[in-house]
Amino acid sequence: MFSVNNLHAYYGQSHILRGVEFSVGPGEIVSLLGRNGVGRSTTCKAIMGLVKHKGSIKFKGEEVGRDKPHIIARKGIGYVPEDRSIFPTLTVQQNLELGMKSVKKPGKWTLDDVYRQFPRLQERCNVCGGHLSGGEQQMLTICRSLMGDPDFIMIDEPTEGLAPQMVETMGELIARIAKSGISVLLVEQKLTIALAISHRMYVMGHGQIVFEGTPGEFEKNQTVRKEWLEV
Repeated sequence: MFSVNNLHAYYGQSHILRGVEFSVGPGEIVSLLGRNGVGRSTTCKAIMGLVKHKGSIKFKGEEVGRDKPHIIARKGIGYVPEDRSIFPTLTVQQNLELGMKSVKKPGKWTLDDVYRQFPRLQERCNVCGGHLSGGEQQMLTICRSLMGDPDFIMIDEPTEGLAPQMVETMGELIARIAKSGISVLLVEQKLTIALAISHRMYVMGHGQIVFEGTPGEFEKNQTVRKEWLEV
């Protein structure tokens, strides 16, 4: 479904990603873990063409690494940034409608689908995005991305700043997305959610992948946990 090979990325003269390689299969949830500043968010931005990069980025067997961000999105790659980026003066429904790939040709996710799966958003459909709680804003951002009909979605730090109950709800939401057939790259710091819903996990350190394996293999590897994740 999706693969990255020998990915390098730069901010000016700073070399951030140094040969990153990973893959995500159809309907798979893959977590990308690591401390702040190791390059996880930069990986997502490089994939979307938002930062200068070199290397191979393939989606459904096609090289997309040289495409513009809007072309990448149209091809079926969704991106939920860590800052949520909702439109605070627009209603929930208006935010969702802006995410639609085509008004004339609805994708796999319609407004009705979103409201049926996430009734809280339907309850708040006429409320401006800026008046939502942090958890509701995060849910709105993810669902707006789903309205773009992606086959692969990157979700960056979805549980940051959320209450424990909302963290659990977010985990259920991501698992539901994967069950619908959408592949997920989850960028996270919280091990609890990553271990609970991931099929595979990668750990990043100093702009490189330092571990790849299943949640079970990760839990057995205390060295990786202590060296690359614990503060």
